[in-house]
Amino acid sequence: MIALWIVLAVVVVGLAVTAGLATRRRRRPVTEPQPRPGVAPPGRSSPSPESRAPEAPAATGEAPAATGEAPAATGAPSESGAEAVLGAEAVAEVEAALEAAEAELAEEERRRGALEVPGEAPSFRERLGRARGLFSGLRALRERGAVERATWDDLEEALLRADVGVATTEVLLGDLRRRVESKEIAGGDQLLGALRADLVDLLEVEVRWDGATDAELAAGGSSPGPDRELVAPVGRGLRFDTEPGVVNVWLFVGVNGVGKTTTVGKLARREAAAGRSVLLAAGDTFRAAAGEQLALWAARTGAEIVRGAEGGDPSAVVFDAVQRAAARGNDLVLADTAGRLHTKVNLVEELKKIRRVAERPPGRVTEVLLVLDATTGQNGLVQARQFTEAVSCTGVVLTKLDGTAKGGVVVAVQRELALPVKLVGLGEGPDDLVPFDPAAFVDALLS
Repeated sequence: MIALWIVLAVVVVGLAVTAGLATRRRRRPVTEPQPRPGVAPPGRSSPSPESRAPEAPAATGEAPAATGEAPAATGAPSESGAEAVLGAEAVAEVEAALEAAEAELAEEERRRGALEVPGEAPSFRERLGRARGLFSGLRALRERGAVERATWDDLEEALLRADVGVATTEVLLGDLRRRVESKEIAGGDQLLGALRADLVDLLEVEVRWDGATDAELAAGGSSPGPDRELVAPVGRGLRFDTEPGVVNVWLFVGVNGVGKTTTVGKLARREAAAGRSVLLAAGDTFRAAAGEQLALWAARTGAEIVRGAEGGDPSAVVFDAVQRAAARGNDLVLADTAGRLHTKVNLVEELKKIRRVAERPPGRVTEVLLVLDATTGQNGLVQARQFTEAVSCTGVVLTKLDGTAKGGVVVAVQRELALPVKLVGLGEGPDDLVPFDPAAFVDALLS
């Protein structure tokens, strides 16, 4: 990009110099011819009446009549200024260079605009500064020898302060205490390594457990007890049905202020860059400027958008979006919805209606993503339960994880609800919505 600007600067300077030289040539006075010996210079002798030139007509504001004859040469160049100095071929080369530079600039703007491929995703380690601070005391365990009573106090305090939750903290500490008593773990370094393994194990979602690891459950060969519940493995990838004629619909639900509309826009950018034809449905018809905000994201991502009247029926907007997507060949509809309190029965019923309408052929709801604000901590669990009961959420998008969030709510949501965290927001940039990686997340907290 810098090289391109340098080329443009050189071309512009060259044209400026060329124009200056041409102007000087046009303004240069014509040198009078030297008189020959014996011949009076014209205009200095008294010519005869017959040879006296006619006087110039007085100015009348009218142009002289055309005579069809070309004016006599007066020393001014007959070519344009640039051609007179550089020649026609050189001017053509400069113009071609300018056209090529303009085309490259246009291509660069296109790449940097709506169709730009998302850049490199931020790392968990560099964005989880506050959450890492809560676990800083635990990292000091590596230098301790025997596991003491104070060690358990430090572990419990760190997990609770990080919003892991009381129930999940008791489960984690119970498993670690049992392994220390059985001499399986000896020393702070091994204890921290076991905590890391258990946290990653919890976040894998394949097994909900209480007092045992997944490996131990698998090795037992018997059905789990009342405090252990096996669930079907759940993947973190966003589901997309490739059946011909099906319009995939991803619904985004959650309370006010959690970042649903921004999440829709960022995900539209990512899916469009992956080659999918995206259409946005502005189903939040109640919040002021929600439609305008989503329209800006549509313009940035090159996606189409369907909007309704302010205060209108959001179900009708989603229905129209699915029908238009089917007619125009869009294979994915991202449907924003209005923020609604999970405790308001009438609003939750309206959300159920939106889902029923979105399921009408050719629509097929393949994802219902619950958007949670990570800074709300344990309150997010209450929201998750209510929304999951209403519309059967398939995954969680955890926003604002880079701010004042404590991070542990990720563990609590997955253990207590068996609902996978699929995406997390690590910043405000368009590329800061990233897939959740359990191992990278835990390593960022503990290492």
